[in-house]
Amino acid sequence: MLQRVLSLFALALLLPALSFAQDAKMTGRIVDDKTKEPIPFASIGLKEEQTGALTNEYGFFQMAMPQKAQQDSLIIMALGYFRKAVLIKPGIKVQDMIIEVPKRAIELKNVTVTGGKVKDLALGSKSNTPGEGMIQGMPGSQYAFFVKNDKGKKLGNVRSVSFYIGENGFPREPFRVRLYKADGNYNSPNTDLLTENIVVSAPKGGEWYTVDLTQYNIEAPVEGFFVAMEWIVSGDNFYTTNFMDNYTPYGQILRPTFEFKEARTWNYTIGRGWSLITLSSGGNRYNAMIRAEVDQIKD
Repeated sequence: MLQRVLSLFALALLLPALSFAQDAKMTGRIVDDKTKEPIPFASIGLKEEQTGALTNEYGFFQMAMPQKAQQDSLIIMALGYFRKAVLIKPGIKVQDMIIEVPKRAIELKNVTVTGGKVKDLALGSKSNTPGEGMIQGMPGSQYAFFVKNDKGKKLGNVRSVSFYIGENGFPREPFRVRLYKADGNYNSPNTDLLTENIVVSAPKGGEWYTVDLTQYNIEAPVEGFFVAMEWIVSGDNFYTTNFMDNYTPYGQILRPTFEFKEARTWNYTIGRGWSLITLSSGGNRYNAMIRAEVDQIKD
C-alpha cells in the first residue's frame, strides 16, 4: 500500500514537470501562403539560440524554446520560397503555429540548340573506387561538390547527377537532391538551380546511384555547378539539434574521393551556413564522390 502511495506521489510531482517540458517546446507547421499546402523539409533556426530543426515531409516541426534570451528570431528557409523571420517573445503563441511562407517565382530556361550537335559530357568524379572514409550527415545538413567544367566546354542542360552511396549506415534512407550556382561568398553554393523537391532513395549501398533530371530543363552554368546531398527525415519523425551538441551520424553514407588536388566540397549546417572542407591525403583533397552528366553543345 505504501509503495502505491509513493508511486502516486511521485507521479503527482512529475506531472507539472511534464507539462512544463511540453510548454517549453515550439511546435507548428510551415505552409505555402497561397495554397496552404505543407512545405516539407524546410529548415528552421533560432538566430541567437543557435538551435535548429527540420520539418518532416508533412511540414510539421518541433523544437525547444529559447533559453539564452526572452526574445529571438525564428528563421525559416525552404526550397523555392522566400526566407522568412518570425519574432519569438513572451506572450506570443508558440504551440501549433501555422507559418505561411511566400513562394519565389522562378522561371526556368530551356536551352535551344541551333546549328550544332549535342553529346553527353561527364563532370566530377570519374572513379568507381571510393576513397577511405565516410561522409555522414544529420537532417538538414548538406555536402555539396562542385562539378567543374575544367575544359571550358559549351554546356546545355543537366541530364543527371550521381552519388556514390556507402554500403554501411542506412543506404536506403531518403535524401534530397540540391543543385546550386557557385555565387556565394568565396564561390560557395548559394542560388538554387533545382527548385523542385527531388527526394530519392537508393536501392542499396556500395555503388553509384543516379538521378535523372532531364525533365527539369536545368541550364548548366558555363563554369560548372554544385551537386549536393541533403539529409532529411521521413514519416512522422521530427529532428531538432543544438549546434553545441556532439555530432550525431544519421541515414545513408556518402563516400569520399581523392581524385582532385583542389578542395571542391562544402558542408552546410542549419544556423551556421556553408564551410569549405580542406582535408587532404597524399597531396589530394578530400571531396564528396559525386558526378553529373550534362549536354555538351558542339558547333
